[in-house]
Parts: sequence; C-alpha cells; structure tokens
Amino acid sequence: MVGSYTNGHAPPAEGAEGKLDELRRLLGKAEGDPLRVVGVGAGAWGSVFCALLQDAYGRHFRDRVQVRVWRRAGRAVDRADAERLFEVINAREDVLRRLIRRCAYLKYVEARLGDRTLHADEILRDGFCLNMLDTPLCPLKVVTNLQEAVWDADIVVNGLPSTETREVFEEIGRYWKERISQPLIISLAKGIEASLDPVPRIITPTQMISNATGLPLENILYLGGPNIASEIYNKEYANARICGADKWRKPLAKFLRQPYFIVWDNNDLITHEVMGGLKNVYAIGAGMVAALTNESATSKSVYFSLCTSEMIYITHLLAEEPEKLAGPLLADTYVTLLKGRNAWYGMKLAKGELTLEMGDSIKGKGTIQGVSAVNAFYELLSQGSLSVMHPATKKPVAPVELCPILKTLYKILIKRELATDSILQAIRDESMYDPRERIEMTQRQCLYRPSLLGLKIYMLALKIKICVPQMFYSSSVTRLLKQYS
Repeated sequence: MVGSYTNGHAPPAEGAEGKLDELRRLLGKAEGDPLRVVGVGAGAWGSVFCALLQDAYGRHFRDRVQVRVWRRAGRAVDRADAERLFEVINAREDVLRRLIRRCAYLKYVEARLGDRTLHADEILRDGFCLNMLDTPLCPLKVVTNLQEAVWDADIVVNGLPSTETREVFEEIGRYWKERISQPLIISLAKGIEASLDPVPRIITPTQMISNATGLPLENILYLGGPNIASEIYNKEYANARICGADKWRKPLAKFLRQPYFIVWDNNDLITHEVMGGLKNVYAIGAGMVAALTNESATSKSVYFSLCTSEMIYITHLLAEEPEKLAGPLLADTYVTLLKGRNAWYGMKLAKGELTLEMGDSIKGKGTIQGVSAVNAFYELLSQGSLSVMHPATKKPVAPVELCPILKTLYKILIKRELATDSILQAIRDESMYDPRERIEMTQRQCLYRPSLLGLKIYMLALKIKICVPQMFYSSSVTRLLKQYS
C-alpha cells in the first residue's frame, strides 16, 4: 500500500545512512552514542514528522538514532473514537497483522465493546494519532514524562500549538540548566503572539523557545510548507522549507529530505514563521464563505482575491523584500484553504455545527491556531504608532483600517459582536477598494516596519534617541544601521 507503515521490512532509502552519519558528525556524536530525536507534542503534524524520521532512520539504524515522542498522559479515547479506530484497524490488513503480532489487538476489541478505556499515549505507541485516526502511522516510542523525554535530546521537534509552546519550553529550560551541549530545535508551530510594550511587535514560537530555554536563535529552526500531515505520511509529493542559521539549516534540510518530501532551506527564519501564522487567519474566513455560499466557486474566488491582497499588504509591513515570500505564502494559503483545519473550523462555525463557546481546541483536530492569530495580528496592526497613509483620505490611519476582512474576523471570533455571515457582507461591501488598488498602494508607499519583527535596526534608532519621521521610517532606520552597526 502506498504510504503508511507495513509489516514488510523495506530497505532504507538510498543515501539515508550517509545523511545520518553526516549529521551525527556535525553534532559530535561518538560511536555507540545514538542521535536522540524527541518530538514534543503529538498533534497530527508533530506525530507524522516523527513517524517519517522513524520510518527513514529509526527502524534501520537503531544503534545510531533513536526517535521518541512526548505527549501528556491521561487523555482518554472516547467510545466513538474507539469504534472508528476499530474500523480503521480491520480495514487495513497490514495494520491488523501488526497489532496481532504485537499482542495489542485485543485491547481495541475491548474498547470497541466499551469494556476498556484507551488513552492517547497508549494508541500512539501502536501508531495511531488521536487527531488523525484514519491514517495509521508506524509504532512510536512514547514518553509521558517530559524531563525523561528531553533531558539528553540532540534534536527536539516542537509539535506544540503556538499557544502552548512558551509554557512547555519554560519547563524544558529548567531541565536543561545543567546541560553542557546545546540541542537543536525544529519548530513546526504556526502562530504568533503580540507584544505591545515598549513597541508593537510579533513574538514567534522560535522566539518563545529561545526566551524560555536560553538557547541562541541560531540553534532554533522553523519548518513549514504547503502540506497536509496525512497526505505527507501517505507519500503524496510535498515540499517544505527549513529556515534558520546557515550552520544548521542546510545539513538538516539534507537529513529531512526524502524522495516524496522535498525540503528546501532559507535563512529568513522569523518572516517565514510569521507567514505560516498569517495564512491561518484567512483560512478561517475561507471556510465560512464556502459554507455560507454552498461552495460557490465564484464567491470563494472573490474572497481569495481580497484576502490575498490583504496578505500581500501585511507582508509589505513585515518584510523589506516581500516579493520573495509571495510563492511560499500563496502555496501554504492555497493548501490550507483546500483542506486545512482552520478552513474546516470556519466552515463548521458557519454551519452551526461548532460554536465559539466550545473554544479553539477541537476534538479530533487539535488547536485551531488561526483564532489566536486573528487576535494577535489585529492587536498589532491597530496600533497608531504604525500608521500608514490612507490612499483615499490621505490621512494617517492604523494599518488594520486597510484590512476589512481581518477586522471582520476579529469582530466575529474575538469580540463576538458579529455573526459568521458578516464575512459575506465584508466581501460584498460596495465601498470596498479593488484588491489591485491595495497592492498598488504597497508599491507606491514604503510600508516596511522592522519593529514588528523586533529587528535590531529599529532598536538601534531607539537607542541613539533619534526621532524618525513616520514617512521616512524604513529608509532612515536602514541608513542608521549602516552607519552605526
């Protein structure tokens, strides 16, 4: 069967041993000391990522690499999921045979009958992720004690939602205080937080991890791309980018690359990470539009043109060379709108099958990170200190005033002042500008606000106490950097 783990013992992919040995050498691993890879968090993508490494390396080179996953203990599998799991097992001969061979099948029969309660960490050991029951993975080593999982890890994969990253890594940081060597972190999290003091800026998961653990940012990388976890495990062709410092991103890209999963590399860590959170914002609205218009292709295309123009506008605020982000951002947005959990969430809200009172952690899906991202982007872009020139009134306004879809999503999801059908009013507003005009405005005005990403060029201007006129902000601060750095 294409994809998933089978009972056979397929040989390792060509070149796998050489890639593993090269990374071990770079990390200073001695003979007999295995490379320890630990996944923190066991959502769909985090579990699949670790399963990919286990399939590629862990099963074939057990003396040289160990892959394990940490997840919290105690999460019960309800009766409906146990029944679904039983159906999946019996529909897959390879999975059924594997469980019988491991003497693990009987517990799934008992759970199906209601005679036993299964737990999420228990089924993950057998290759089942609670957020992705229809896609069996390979068996994984699961640890429920966080200190035991991470204390000697060489590479930690952050599979947590951005909303949980800070808390968990603060705990990890306490366990690493006595460490001599510094581990590498690969963060899969797509989400942001907003900090408004002393200046409005974005805080990304990699920054949270660095602040919580004391690790230098060069040891922390972000991996993202246009992909759906279950499809990647089923060997649908996909690509991703690993972003971070030169020292580690290229060898890690080579280590992670597989024939059906192509990993490129880029040095722009923070901006790519922020873009990964931005597309989740607009995916929720796309799901609402799809549900409210009965999947109207015309309405969805109207929404797509409007939301992409807003995203292009926001990237010009965040990046000095935003055109470099156009391809990755649009590709990630496209796949998220097609099949991502955020679009699914928007659709379910619009249909009345979910309510905001249920929160943003949804059974079978995990955390809907677009909700917190809506709040963070709105808070940041509503700050008057970031004002831009309104193209019609020629007066300074907060950037969010030129993002009507973001404003509407904020009023629906965060303030709860509007119903979901308000998203249709937003895209049908006769006073709304042609999306082309918003894009043209980004070309006429210098919108770049390096302070939003906490870049040192803005901090330098603050340090030497030079007042930079808003309209000359970007060019002036850039000149200061060249002069004083």
